[in-house]
Amino acid sequence: MTSASPDSRRTVTVAVAQAAAPLFDTPTAVTRAEELIREAAVTHGAEVVVLPEAFLGGYPKGLDFGMTVGSRTPAGRDLFRRYHASAIEIPGPEVAALATVTRELGCHAVVGAVERQGATLYCVALFFGPDGYLGLHRKLMPTAAERYLWGQGDGSTLPVIDTGSARIGAAICWENYMPLFRTAMYAKGVDLWCAPTVDDRDPWQATMRHIALEGRCFVLSANQYLRRDALPADLHPVQGDEPDTVQIGGGSVIVSPLGEVLAGPLRDGEGILTADLDLDDLTRARFDLDTTGHYARPDVFTLHVDESPKTTVTSS
Repeated sequence: MTSASPDSRRTVTVAVAQAAAPLFDTPTAVTRAEELIREAAVTHGAEVVVLPEAFLGGYPKGLDFGMTVGSRTPAGRDLFRRYHASAIEIPGPEVAALATVTRELGCHAVVGAVERQGATLYCVALFFGPDGYLGLHRKLMPTAAERYLWGQGDGSTLPVIDTGSARIGAAICWENYMPLFRTAMYAKGVDLWCAPTVDDRDPWQATMRHIALEGRCFVLSANQYLRRDALPADLHPVQGDEPDTVQIGGGSVIVSPLGEVLAGPLRDGEGILTADLDLDDLTRARFDLDTTGHYARPDVFTLHVDESPKTTVTSS
């Protein structure tokens, strides 16, 4: 990122990549992630790149895994076996491959993935930088039917990465609707709020603008654009089997700390959005609102955050 004297403009170029995540084909997903990061950094000059939720491992929108209340099917169990096999282990070769790319390019990246730890899967955001792999955030609360696919993260994976010029944090999809989560992250001083998602609804745009205004931070939301013809032929999502059926409709966007849309929302296809951010806009925006600073009332409201790791079995 660009460093400068106090009298000059401090800027960073950012990018959000909107693309389909290959399902049940992790090697192809890794290759595609490498291509997107490289294109954003080399062609567009991006110093920070954000990829969508579950880009490595895939987001199985429209699949029910044979699950109804009180019942599971053999076919659904086998589909979960395929999904489990497509997830990545951390550390592992997929993480090492992306770390090599960001070291080579000297950029930062936030990449959505599905992590496999034993029999449990987690939706995660992976952080990379010029020094390689930097850490992860596990989604605290999977949404609705995601809960029979993914486990819950705990407070030990709430990192904010200091690049030297800006602080990067991530909230995955509907974590962005958790007020206490947002407050905890604001208190960590997030400057670039990264929001990997698969929420393509119009109201998501209001959420991204609200968080930018509330947190007085830049918001970088990357979503997938996924059509039925990008899925394996043997799957039958509830949306139907017409090849051009849109499973996830995009809506990636970049927003300023005062809620102004700087790029996007991107619809109707894949692509990369970029923006040159003036980092001094952070201070300008926080002049009249700092939700965990001068605009807080700690005498009335306090929040306790437990960032200790939680394990089922401990040994003394």
